[in-house]
Amino acid sequence: MASNPSLVSVETAGGKFQQTVRVGSHVFSADEPESFGGSDSGPSPYDLLLAALGTCTSMTMKMYADRKGIPLESVYIVLEHSREHVEDCKSCNNEDNRIDVIDRSITLEGNLTEEQRHKLLEIAAKCPVHRTLENRIDIHTLEVRG
Repeated sequence: MASNPSLVSVETAGGKFQQTVRVGSHVFSADEPESFGGSDSGPSPYDLLLAALGTCTSMTMKMYADRKGIPLESVYIVLEHSREHVEDCKSCNNEDNRIDVIDRSITLEGNLTEEQRHKLLEIAAKCPVHRTLENRIDIHTLEVRG
């Protein structure tokens, strides 16, 4: 079977939470940290979500800079996920008015003008994963019986 990089499979592995993740020809473990009862043998699900956003952001910024001849040497991104209580949250889809928040700090290296920096930060918000996370997402689940 030919590998499809957009097809991800996840299968239970050892330990309480450990999973084997396959993405195309790549295989790695996912787990929860010991503080949550896991064995910390790989990134957690939220770590993977943040990694997806961070890598997509950096790739999109670098691709834009290369195409526009902007002297961007490197991008360093730190991401953190949290939940915040919001009073009078009209868009919250839960009863306790909590929203998920991702804080993303971006460091740009290179001999960049203020205008180039501003444009690159605008481009960060246009990466495909960023757009996906800001959209309404419908997840369709189908049980497959073997």
